[in-house]
Amino acid sequence: MIQNIIIKKTATYDEVGSKLVDLKKINFIYGANGSGKTTLSNFIADYKDIRYPDCSIVWQYEQTLKTLVYNKEFRDRNFGSGNINGVFTLGQATDEDIQNINKKQEELSQIKEDGIKKKETLEKQKKTLRDKEEGFREKCWTKVYKKYENNFKEAFKGSMQKISFRDKLLLEFDSNNSDLFTFDELQLKAKTIFGEVPQNIPLISNIVFDKINTIEEDEIWNDKIIGKSDVDIAKMIQQLSLNDWVNQGKSYIRDDNICPFCQQETITDDFRQQLENYFDKSFMESIAKVKTLNEEYLLLNQNLINELTQIETNHKNNSSTKLDIDKFSAYLKTLHSQFTSNKEFLSNKNKEPSRSIELISSKEQLESISKLIDEANQEIKKHNEIVKNYQTERQNLIKNIWKFISQEYKDEIEVYKKSIDGLGQGIDKLTKEHRLKQTEWNNLNNKIKDLTKNVTSVQSTVDEINRILKYYGFLNFEIVPSVSDKNQYQIKREDGTLAESTLSEGEITFITFLYFLHLAKGATNKDEISEDRILVIDDPISSLDSNILFVVSTLIKEIIENIKNDIGNIKQLIVLTHNVYFHKEVSFIDGRNNGDKNTFYWILRKKNKISSFKEYEMKNPIQTSYELLWQELKDKEENSNITIQNTMRRIIENYFKILGNYKDDALIQKFETQEKQIICKSLISWINDGSHSISDDLFVELQDDSIDKYIEVFKQIFVLTEHKGHYNMMMGIENEL
Repeated sequence: MIQNIIIKKTATYDEVGSKLVDLKKINFIYGANGSGKTTLSNFIADYKDIRYPDCSIVWQYEQTLKTLVYNKEFRDRNFGSGNINGVFTLGQATDEDIQNINKKQEELSQIKEDGIKKKETLEKQKKTLRDKEEGFREKCWTKVYKKYENNFKEAFKGSMQKISFRDKLLLEFDSNNSDLFTFDELQLKAKTIFGEVPQNIPLISNIVFDKINTIEEDEIWNDKIIGKSDVDIAKMIQQLSLNDWVNQGKSYIRDDNICPFCQQETITDDFRQQLENYFDKSFMESIAKVKTLNEEYLLLNQNLINELTQIETNHKNNSSTKLDIDKFSAYLKTLHSQFTSNKEFLSNKNKEPSRSIELISSKEQLESISKLIDEANQEIKKHNEIVKNYQTERQNLIKNIWKFISQEYKDEIEVYKKSIDGLGQGIDKLTKEHRLKQTEWNNLNNKIKDLTKNVTSVQSTVDEINRILKYYGFLNFEIVPSVSDKNQYQIKREDGTLAESTLSEGEITFITFLYFLHLAKGATNKDEISEDRILVIDDPISSLDSNILFVVSTLIKEIIENIKNDIGNIKQLIVLTHNVYFHKEVSFIDGRNNGDKNTFYWILRKKNKISSFKEYEMKNPIQTSYELLWQELKDKEENSNITIQNTMRRIIENYFKILGNYKDDALIQKFETQEKQIICKSLISWINDGSHSISDDLFVELQDDSIDKYIEVFKQIFVLTEHKGHYNMMMGIENEL
């Protein structure tokens, strides 16, 4: 059966749409012309059509049934040409054949009923399973995740949704074999490993300072570099301490005999030779050594200072440095001062080789700096080893955390798993049983199709339709098999001419409805005769005489009785109509029209050009035209204010004027004061005006504010004419004094 219908964004149904929920076996929908009934029936007839992308049908137990819809489109489709498709029924079947087929169909129905029960039980079990899964999911989230979120959130990454967390917890419970630690142990590890992710730190280059120390310790700095003492001029030079002065001045002597200082011809060859002998090879080698060591020392000094300064810069603002930067900077500052002093000493030695100097030893400072670098590199190596094993340590910690929480929640998990396993086994068993029922149903249904193949014909349908036509006075035409195709019909008059083009609207409506009813019991295809189906009947009495209305309602009520008693293959009926009297007739079954659990009622209304359904469940809202007027008044909030005027006018006209023989003046005079009489007169003028014309814009604007006042005056008319009881009864008001 159809369980729910949602229809929106088509014709007069807006983007919000409207719903028919919890449809029963028998469903009556009343709606005025233009309210949206045909749109609904067209959608049900072809619910997969691209015209209805936003509409949907929900089938009970997800079982789709064949749907037959009687409406204008059905009439046009089946009676738009000369021939009508034949309807196969069990026309050639013997009593024994029919009994056999009926027996098989009863068995088929029983199998289907058993299958539905299995399906219902299966769905209940699945729902129980879903409920338990959802309940356990919420417990895992509140009792585990929320409890440890602040401590172990890093371990929960990738499982931080309720479903994924539950599934992860169950998986870890079954498969986690890691060691079990206490909460305090895990928390301590988490603070270290789940902190800032450590990065590799490059080692600090070791400094090389051996050559610097060697130069600083060279004996040449203490030596007084002077000329050869056994030369004649040596005694004078040394006594006057002119060694360095003479050495420097020697370079100014030219090739002539002129002294560069006194400008006299005092430079003789003998003097030249004595200078050469005094500043011999040994002296020159010492001078060269001083110069070479000086230059080398300064170069090594500058390179080392640059290297150490760069190390200081790199590590000074590095939060992860392992170097004792304060000590390093202090040592570097001292070293820089030492090198500056030694530079000055070396400059003096270079100028005055005869001077003895002692360089400041930087060995202690350099060794201290080197030791700091070695210590830092040891820490860096340890750090980098941690970085190397970080991912392993992190994964181990995560496993340890899941092991801890799964064991802490062990009892609840075991209870849940046991329950879920039991439900799962039950669902598997029911699923297999349901599939067996489906297979059993398919096999028996195929047997029924085989049984009906050779005992069906269209002639029995022709005979039955003609019998009903003649019985109800349609004597000037009949249905006959088509000449060109024995499985099609034609409508012919007594003289043999085709009658389709000359039939009245009422005749076409009646004959198409008879055809539809027989199609509902049979099929245009032999293989489909035994299929279950749903009927939708949209305004079947349009253009029919009143006496035919009773015929149609009687035929539909026979179908209703069969559906309620599970006879035949029609499983559900939806009737749509705008005719109050037909609605009352077709819904009045077994001496009642209310309180049947298999029957549901709706009213389809269109307000402000938008259609919507209102359900009345088992209570029939449509009784008589007069009662319908009162129903419209009770439902005034759902209807347009423009129709309220006409509704109140027709109630007063029917009850007071036609039945009670009251005139307008008589009603007005019932009010005691002139002021109240004016209000009553205003009401009568208002409802008469509103019932024959559409209010202009100004009046509509005022109407929203004044309509409640007029409804109150409408009530007072009944009160003052001593008909308050009738008013209360029709409005459904109880115990009002």
